[in-house]
Formats: sequence, C-alpha cells, structure tokens
Amino acid sequence: MHRSSISVFSRLLGRATRTFPRNFSTRITTLENGLRVATEEINTPTATIGVFVDAGSSFETSQNNGTAHFLEHMAFKGTQKRNRVQIEKEVEDIGASLNAYTTREQTVFYAKCLKNDVSKAVDILADILQNSKLDEANVEDERSTILREMEEVGKQEGEVIMDHLHSVAFQGSSLAYTILGPQENIKSITRNDLANYIKKHYVGNRLVLAAAGGVNHEQIVQLAKSTLGSLPAGSSPHLPTPPFTGSMVTVQDDTKPNTHIAIGLRGVGWSHPDHFGILLLQALTGSYDRNLGGGKAVSPKLIEIISEEKLAHRLTSYNTCYHDTGIFGVVAETSPEGEVVTELLYEVFNSYNTLAAGLTETELARAKAKVKAALLVHLDGTTAVCEDIGRQLQTLKKRRTTAEAFSIIDSITVSQLKAIIFKYCHDVDPAVAALGRLTEFPDYNFIRAWTAWKRL
Repeated sequence: MHRSSISVFSRLLGRATRTFPRNFSTRITTLENGLRVATEEINTPTATIGVFVDAGSSFETSQNNGTAHFLEHMAFKGTQKRNRVQIEKEVEDIGASLNAYTTREQTVFYAKCLKNDVSKAVDILADILQNSKLDEANVEDERSTILREMEEVGKQEGEVIMDHLHSVAFQGSSLAYTILGPQENIKSITRNDLANYIKKHYVGNRLVLAAAGGVNHEQIVQLAKSTLGSLPAGSSPHLPTPPFTGSMVTVQDDTKPNTHIAIGLRGVGWSHPDHFGILLLQALTGSYDRNLGGGKAVSPKLIEIISEEKLAHRLTSYNTCYHDTGIFGVVAETSPEGEVVTELLYEVFNSYNTLAAGLTETELARAKAKVKAALLVHLDGTTAVCEDIGRQLQTLKKRRTTAEAFSIIDSITVSQLKAIIFKYCHDVDPAVAALGRLTEFPDYNFIRAWTAWKRL
C-alpha cells in the first residue's frame, strides 16, 4: 500500500508540474511613500489581505526586545476610530477573520473576507496599523497576557530548543533574541516604547500591502493610497549580516524524560544562489516519527538508520532563512540512556558527509520531487498565496514564480549539490543546543570532529 500511494503521488505531482507551475499574475505598484501594493487575482469568492511590516525581533535592541510582539497583542485593542468591541463587531458582521503574527524579521496583520468586503478589510487593517490608541490599561492587561504566554511557550520543548540554538548560533547579534523578549522587558515596556517603535518602523518603505483571491489590483491600489498613502516614507535599514558562531548550549533538566537536541549549520538567505540546494539537502535528510509508519525502501539513509537502531523518538529536518543568512539542520527528541544520544548525533553528521561524497541521481530526483511538491502545497489557498507574496517582496524585492523556482531546482546536478553539501556541512563549526536529561551528552569537540569524519 505504501508503494502504491507513492506511485499515485508521483503521478499527481507529474500532472501538477505539467499544468503548474503557472506564471503568477502578480501585479506590483509602488506608492509615492515607498509602500508596495502587490496582488494576485484568483477566481474565488474570498480574499486575503495582509500588511507585512519589515520589522521583527531582529530589529530590536536588548533594551526593547519583545516590543514587536507586544504591539501584535495591542493591535486589536482599539483605535482612535474604533474601540475593541467595534473592531470585533465590524469583522463579525462581514463574516471575516482578523489575525496577526510576529517573526524575527516581520510583523504581519491580515484579514480573510468575502471579495465584496475587501475595502472594509483594508480600512480596518490600515486603521489598526496607524491609529492604535495603546491605552495604558490595555498595555497592562496585555503585559499579563504575554507573561502567561511565555509560561506556556516555556513548556514547549521545540520552541525553547530553537530559541537556545539561535542564542548561540547568532550570539552578539539581534537575531539571537527571542521573539517574545525577556521577562524583565515585558514587565518594563511602556506605551511610549510601543509608540516609538511604530513611528520608527511602520513607515512606507517598510510596508507591503499584499492581497490574493477575489481582488482587483486597481481597487487595492486606490484603497492603499486613501488609507496608507499619508504614511511617511521612512527608510529601509539594512542590518549587518550576523556572524554564525559554532558553539553549544546545554540546559540540564532532569524533570524531562527525554533529551531534546537542535543542530544548526550556517545557512543562507532567501536570495542566495545556494538556497534551493539547501532545500534539497533538507529533503535528503528527511524526518521521522516513531509513531508513524514509513517505507524503508524510499526513506533517506539517515531515517533508515534511526528507525533500525531506534536512535530517536522523532527527528525533523529544517531550513530557516533570513534576509542575509540562515540556519539549517535537525531537531530531535531521543532517549537519554546509554550511547543513544552520541550515536544519533554521529549519524546526523555522517549522513551529510555520505551525501557529499556519494549522492546518487535517484536520491536527487526524489529530493527534487519533494521540494516541488512542498512549494505547491505552500500555495494552497488565498492566505498562503498572500503570505508568499508579502514574504517574497520583503525578502527578494520581487515575486518569484513557481516556474522560476522549478527551473532552478531542475538545473541543479548531482555534482553541484554534492559541492553545496560539502561547502556547508564538511569540516564546519556547528551550533548545538540540548535540553533535558543530558548525562550522556558528548563534548562539543567530538561533535565538531564528526563534521569532518567520513565513513562511506
């Protein structure tokens, strides 16, 4: 059954790549204040509109770290024009949904609505963005809410381990900060801090208004001019590329039954020529969950070994990109007993070295299919398309079509990918974070040596 499902999937992917990738009809207009308006018209009765702000925790200082996320919490608490109840009522009256999120490099506010209500959604988003009252009482309420959220996030090992990994991999730079910020900052951030952050970062050159679905480009441009056109142009600061530091942090916590590990290698930014090569390496590394079945005949070699030797409860490969840098590797949860942790770490680095030396055409073809499928799935729905438009304009300054992406992927040869893997994985200084029971965790020097070890 497993082989049959893969065969069906392959045929579907082949059919998709014949009709897709299509050249998107993404239209882009830049207003006088630098704000970019980008739309993709899709024949659907719904639409998603988002405002993407080129500002997240990596644009903060140690003194105001957590401000961008704090502002996200304040977004729907009331403006000069609408109080909180009015915002909620207007959104509910048109059957829409309103949301926001913060990353290390972006703050995003977006609405999903029926296509006939696009103008109302844009007006609400623009009002929230420019006219939030930042009432002192609401600031205090959200301070308590964020502190409770921090407690909940602290219980999620996957979130915690990646924050620890960033703290050592990008130490000395703002990319090492957490998105939520430290407790002492959340307790001390003031209304003026929030207002100053908006004044500095919520400016025309830092904003993209993206819309996808049942939208009309000319209408969105006119709405942007009338609601956001008076914003000052501001500037688009270029943060210095943070150095990547090979190092390790371990947090002993014997209350946890297992060991949680994150391995990070220096990656690349969204626009780097090696971006798609590292995506292919991510697919070649694979992911594993002991509770889920898998076919050994089609699993990456690392996953076969982990499954056979019972080296992990779960393992996930990842690739995180930023403007000018990135980090990739694996996160895993494993048993702390005996040599399991050491064997797992060794096999991860050995798999990179093995691929750098012996990657086959079959492995590369399978990885290309996985990456292409993931790109197509990523564009499923108006919200996904809207987010893709906003992110690409902020990171690439343009919209790359799937046709362009597929062409780059198809052009990568075995020898080229082997060279990329060797460049980023062989004889390098990894970043490592570990949390939980660590009685058998190996010394960093052993881990560092495994990046240069070959066993073919």
